[in-house]
Amino acid sequence: MNFPIVIELGSFVKNFSQAAPLIQIGFFFLAWFLLWLPIAIPISIAVKWKPFEPLQLSQKLPLVASLYGIVPVVLWGISRLKERNFPTFGVEWNLHLLISSAIGLGIGAIGILMLFGVQTAIGWVRWRLENWQKWLSVCLPTLLLGIWIGFTEEWVFRGFCFGEFASDFWNAAIVSSLIFAVLHLIWEGRANIPQLPGLALMGVVLCLAVAQDQNQQQIGLAWGLHAGWIWMIASLDAAEILSYEETAPEWGTGIDRKPLAGLLGLIFLLGMGIFVMRSF
Repeated sequence: MNFPIVIELGSFVKNFSQAAPLIQIGFFFLAWFLLWLPIAIPISIAVKWKPFEPLQLSQKLPLVASLYGIVPVVLWGISRLKERNFPTFGVEWNLHLLISSAIGLGIGAIGILMLFGVQTAIGWVRWRLENWQKWLSVCLPTLLLGIWIGFTEEWVFRGFCFGEFASDFWNAAIVSSLIFAVLHLIWEGRANIPQLPGLALMGVVLCLAVAQDQNQQQIGLAWGLHAGWIWMIASLDAAEILSYEETAPEWGTGIDRKPLAGLLGLIFLLGMGIFVMRSF
């Protein structure tokens, strides 16, 4: 056994809580990736996916489920290294967390409807209301998916990453949001590059939601907003209830019709950030 390596590792573990925030964050993502790798490889082979290539929904779900499923284990390990109680990192299971998340969910869902409402008024989007029954059938599954993904990502990126820079809001918001945006390339590869500015801005808005959540520094409001956005976009998409006009410009609606890659989507996020700052 190489005792110097063991001693160095022991020293690192002992002094982990005093390490620079970026080191702690880097260690978290390294541990998360190494724990996921033995699970991800056989799943990737089974679903025939290669990293940084666009994913089909049937490929994405098992990979995301396996990756996000081990988040509590990794955060538990980090909490032990930092000698903190678990659960932690912006999560304290109380009434305030649940109320804030419910409020955020409603605001997020209504905000998406307003975004598409503006596009409808401009003449870029047409609603296929005959598909309302299909929307009802996918409503609950997409809601549960949004709640789960929203919670996991907020716990990691706003609860942990953002929280590591608690004394410097803008550094924390920028760093955590850039990490949040760049890591989305894993799932969609180059196809996700046009969304990077929108994803980064989305991360900053969600950091504002954490900071403005009645000074509780909890992820409840951010979790709800994130879940509401996922839920409404995913349910409308799955029900094929929206149809873009051929004349609708991609610069406005989003490249490949992805809202975060378009001008209106960015304006929506800016408006949501202002609303959060002034309302909470």
